[in-house]
Amino acid sequence: MPFQPLSRRTFLRGVGVSMALPWLESLPVWGDDKPKNGSSDAPVRFAVLFSGNGFHRNEWWAKGEGKTLEFGKVLEPLVPLRDKTLFVRGLYNAEALIGGIHSCQTGNLLSGAHLEPGGAIKSGTSCDQVIAEKTKGQTKVPSLVLACEPSIAAVHKNYSMVYSSHISWSSPTTPVPLELYPALAFDRLFRDEVGKADKSVLDAVREDANGYKGKVSAADRHRLDEYLNSVREVEQRIEQAGKNGRLQGWRPTLDKPDMKRPADGVPQDIDQHMRLMCDILVLAFRTDTTRVCTLKLNNDHSSLRFPHLKVDYMIHHLLSHTDNADWLKVNQFFVSQLAYIAKKMDEVQEGDRTLLDNSMLMYCSSMMSGHHNNDQLPVVLVGRGGGQMKTGRILDYTGKSNRKMCSLYLSLMEKAGVRLTAFGDSKERLAEV
Repeated sequence: MPFQPLSRRTFLRGVGVSMALPWLESLPVWGDDKPKNGSSDAPVRFAVLFSGNGFHRNEWWAKGEGKTLEFGKVLEPLVPLRDKTLFVRGLYNAEALIGGIHSCQTGNLLSGAHLEPGGAIKSGTSCDQVIAEKTKGQTKVPSLVLACEPSIAAVHKNYSMVYSSHISWSSPTTPVPLELYPALAFDRLFRDEVGKADKSVLDAVREDANGYKGKVSAADRHRLDEYLNSVREVEQRIEQAGKNGRLQGWRPTLDKPDMKRPADGVPQDIDQHMRLMCDILVLAFRTDTTRVCTLKLNNDHSSLRFPHLKVDYMIHHLLSHTDNADWLKVNQFFVSQLAYIAKKMDEVQEGDRTLLDNSMLMYCSSMMSGHHNNDQLPVVLVGRGGGQMKTGRILDYTGKSNRKMCSLYLSLMEKAGVRLTAFGDSKERLAEV
């Protein structure tokens, strides 16, 4: 086969595998062979990280600006990234005030839609899936929906607990299935036929990758090697997790699992499970395999426990009512996942900016604290949306007429290339974002 010229549409290929190239200075522009207005900017990526049951009510705050921006104890893991952080105060979701607690505060978090009660399942298409639909065909995977806790099948306060388990909806009646297993999430990114390959992704594309090295600059050869090494590192960690007999390390290479699945379905070693999911998110963005991802760290009304923090005496939901030192410790553990992702992305150079600069990471919950108060929601953004967002700031919408979460989504979707006149309950963007 004759060697094909390089473009942003080029994939590294092997038997049963295709992998997008990372950003390389030697290639023309993202998704096109002809520069437009001389621009070779990387695409904007959008991710939502969610943790249920809110945060310590006395320690979610920020003040100041830029490198002097101060955070409450919950957000301390973000201090090294404060100049790339936007703290948003005062936004709320009107429909989430209806109907009680938990389920009806979560199922419409990213849509602002009315939730059908009585055990029915009807919400609204979420903002992440609007972006995924509009950009379908530009990446191998339209969106990646990751989770670290299984969906709950029950009814609580007259609302389906499916609402508590899903923030990403492809239609009003269709929550996007959660990918709980790192191995399967990894395979979805790179394998064309999941489960058929019998060697590593990296080995499968090595010959193709070596062929490209002679076509790019020395700096790009270094970037390509670094990129391939990061792929292999995640592969090796997943393999090692499986050898240790942990549920999250199981990979679909057998007809059936060779280990007994825990009865409650919750992954063991939640710290390792979350970290693998964080790595997969970064890898997905870095390879441009997808530009849209949600990572649900846990459910609202969560049953997770945290033995690695020595907080194993109470499940997450009950702990959220305490506002004690252990609850703060758990909060910081969750925020540290966002900080880890952001730091790794900020180390990846894409032209004049970093991967973090070319992304928007939104971290939020369905309530301000475990006391179910959601008249305003906790929201923090990290990244600069391709240079479109001024960070190191606090935006306070308390008392303002337009303080709808859907107004924020209109702004973020526009920065991701999707301009709508209305979304959910809003027809007005947040001009300051």
